[in-house]
Amino acid sequence: MNINFRKFSPNANPPCRATEHSAGADLFAFIEADVTIESRQRLLIPTGIAIEIPAGYGGFIFPRSSISFKHGISLANCVGVIDADYRGEVKVSLINHGENAYTVKNGDRIAQLVIMPAESAVYVEKITLSNTVRGEGGFGSTGI
Repeated sequence: MNINFRKFSPNANPPCRATEHSAGADLFAFIEADVTIESRQRLLIPTGIAIEIPAGYGGFIFPRSSISFKHGISLANCVGVIDADYRGEVKVSLINHGENAYTVKNGDRIAQLVIMPAESAVYVEKITLSNTVRGEGGFGSTGI
């Protein structure tokens, strides 16, 4: 599948898979100067690109496991969602769950983008729903 993208500057890095079988494509920081994310702080980091996702798909932004595990840097919204009709700049909302400040430099790999099918559901209100074995059992209802 081809995903069209546009750079806002010739110096912006395109999304790039690290290996042939990588599920996600790395997204890179596109910033004029280093930014430091203090412990418990959130920052919105631009990537310098816009992407064109085909109808019926979504772009899902996930944390990079290396900076998440080593430094506590994750996404403030857990998973970012890019709708197929969005054409603005992709920005990544990072949060520092770690104890130490973390500095992001221009060109750093900050997240990964996975393109997945996104079914357009139609929501239909009903008075009752079908029965299941679990029923209305919520958090922890299936055991540890």
